[in-house]
Amino acid sequence: MTKILTPNARPSEEFTDATAAVDRLTALYMEATGFLRDQFNAAMQDTPQEVRIRAFYPEVRFRTSSYAHVDTRLAFGHVSSPGTFAATITRPDLFRNYLIQQIGLLLENHGQPVIIGPSDTPIPVHFAVTGESAMEIPQDGAAEFTLRDVFDVPDLSTTNDDIVNGTHVPQDDVRPLAPFTAQRVDYSLARLAHYTATDPEHFQCHVLFTNYQFYVTEFEDYARAQLNDPNSGYTSFVSTGNVEITDGGTPLGETQKTPQMPTYHLKREDGSGITLVNIGVGPSNAKTATDHIAVLRPHAWLMVGHCAGLRNSQALGDFVLAHAYLREDHVLDDDLPVWTPIPALAEIQIALERAVAQVTQLEGYELKRVMRTGTVATIDNRNWELRDQSGPVQRLSQSRSIALDMESATIAANGYRFRVPYGTLLCVSDKPLHGELKLPGMASDFYKTQVARHLMIGIRAMELLRSTPLERIHSRKLRSFDETAFL
Repeated sequence: MTKILTPNARPSEEFTDATAAVDRLTALYMEATGFLRDQFNAAMQDTPQEVRIRAFYPEVRFRTSSYAHVDTRLAFGHVSSPGTFAATITRPDLFRNYLIQQIGLLLENHGQPVIIGPSDTPIPVHFAVTGESAMEIPQDGAAEFTLRDVFDVPDLSTTNDDIVNGTHVPQDDVRPLAPFTAQRVDYSLARLAHYTATDPEHFQCHVLFTNYQFYVTEFEDYARAQLNDPNSGYTSFVSTGNVEITDGGTPLGETQKTPQMPTYHLKREDGSGITLVNIGVGPSNAKTATDHIAVLRPHAWLMVGHCAGLRNSQALGDFVLAHAYLREDHVLDDDLPVWTPIPALAEIQIALERAVAQVTQLEGYELKRVMRTGTVATIDNRNWELRDQSGPVQRLSQSRSIALDMESATIAANGYRFRVPYGTLLCVSDKPLHGELKLPGMASDFYKTQVARHLMIGIRAMELLRSTPLERIHSRKLRSFDETAFL
């Protein structure tokens, strides 16, 4: 019989203080992962015999037998009916503030304790050694023993989006307390480090996505200026490779290897700074980035990229504020049916329009000279112009689309799916239906001026959202019938 080695499990305990509860989660997680790392090091030195080494994620569990009388305006922080609810937790150090906030709201709104203890979900050894630069998991066959015979490894059959997709079937009448399981979060944290070449710890609550490299340079220049201003509230700037500077004059050095999605972070002490992700071109990249950033529970994400203007009245450099999306990207069809509406979010729309007005110094009817609000179509074929125009153009006209790109609807749809507030402000870079293709030498002085303003508008919108109460941004519009208590 195979012997199972596990750390000495602490008994589950009730907590009525959120900070103490998170302290216990942290202790349980550190004990479990420390045990796995120690055992893994020992196994690599001496092949284990007939032993199974296992440790478990910690868990938050909550029970209530009555319907809570809570502020009906709140979109999160409470459960909708009596029952038992649970969530496995990973990296409580990374999510400490989030967990204290969410558990605190649960305690406040229901007046019942939370129960903290080990879950019955094993921690894959790969995730236990994350961040340990001196430790590497060998490829299959490289070790003296078969890794999965001794340790738990990632299991994709249980790493899914059933909760956020609304297809989760509770086991043993225990319903989910959080939108993601611990192993789903660990999977995304590992993917983020791989794709962006920055650690998850650096990501901020406000995320800008772009498909234009010029904005990276602009963002770095802005970041350096903010670091040189002692009153800005920003504390550091992080570039790819986790290079971090706290002084605007410090060079970043050369990047050894450019990642697939270069990412940069202008940080604040409380995490309310701004992250910029250059996702490149295409809906697949947009889905990949948002699939993984969603587990960090950002307060908002915005697309600030370039697009094709579809109306003759538009000029290169005009802005487009999306208030609807035509989804022809197809990458989310299996997760979010195409018949699902993706609504504009008032709080985001107002912040973006105010930001455009402040940066351009235009208001009211004059603002319409440089910005249109309307439907943005997102397509999965960059060379759509080369196809028979009768079908695509007719659909674009019927949908009242004013712009077309390859990322915006994907980012908005995944924001809707993951309950992350979203928005889109694009800059017209070509007008293919009106003879202005994206070719060298087409840019006007007006276009160049608007491009320089564009990123600043996105940054300003995020700064406006930073001062908006969290419960206003994360509104009920993004919540379904039976939602998790955690945001």
